[in-house]
Amino acid sequence: MNLETVMQELEALGKERTKKIYQSNGAHEPLFGVATGQMKPLFRKIKRNQPLAEQLYATGNYDAMYFAGVIADPKVMTEADFERWIDGAYFYMISDFVVAVTLAETDIAQEVADEWIASDIDLKMSAGWSCYCWLLGNRPDSEFSEGKIVDMLEHVKNTIHDAPERTKYSMNTFIYTVGVSYLPLYDKAVEIARTVGPVEVNRGTTKSKFLNASVNIQKAADKGQLGFKRKYVRC
Repeated sequence: MNLETVMQELEALGKERTKKIYQSNGAHEPLFGVATGQMKPLFRKIKRNQPLAEQLYATGNYDAMYFAGVIADPKVMTEADFERWIDGAYFYMISDFVVAVTLAETDIAQEVADEWIASDIDLKMSAGWSCYCWLLGNRPDSEFSEGKIVDMLEHVKNTIHDAPERTKYSMNTFIYTVGVSYLPLYDKAVEIARTVGPVEVNRGTTKSKFLNASVNIQKAADKGQLGFKRKYVRC
């Protein structure tokens, strides 16, 4: 299948209601409004195809960019490729759920995520923290330096309340993910979550939202979910 054929197939799958939901979260034209589950049959036809993924991502169409992440071959992507992708990610559903997810399947994931976290660009920082969440929720605990994760938790504790809006979400999720998926630091994550307390995020409306990792870690513990690891990062 070529770019034109895939774009036609995606357009046929689009729904106005889904499109409006995506737009309410920050997506803008061009987009079709394709539910992610509807992309699976198309993925089964194409499998992994990095050249086609690059063409789709470059269209700037949200659905095409998302599907690019589905068919991407992370093993052939370089740091320069990921820099190009994150530069093209114009809102969090691309930065955190396409770029960060794809990065999490590579051997350079931590290295690139560290650079993004150290930047001062909201969506880059958010993608960096999100990448660690995908990694911690999938890979064995032994792949991570405990000291490094402690340092990251301390950094979150000291900076989350003053962080850019989207980065607050990802930092909060990082505390939660360490608590639930990285058992060596469960107690530390619980301590940090309590110290941080509720995190106020501005969603662009008059009413703020409050995030609370402490409450969510406890809910996961009550459900017996501690130690949870995904079998796959991408669906």
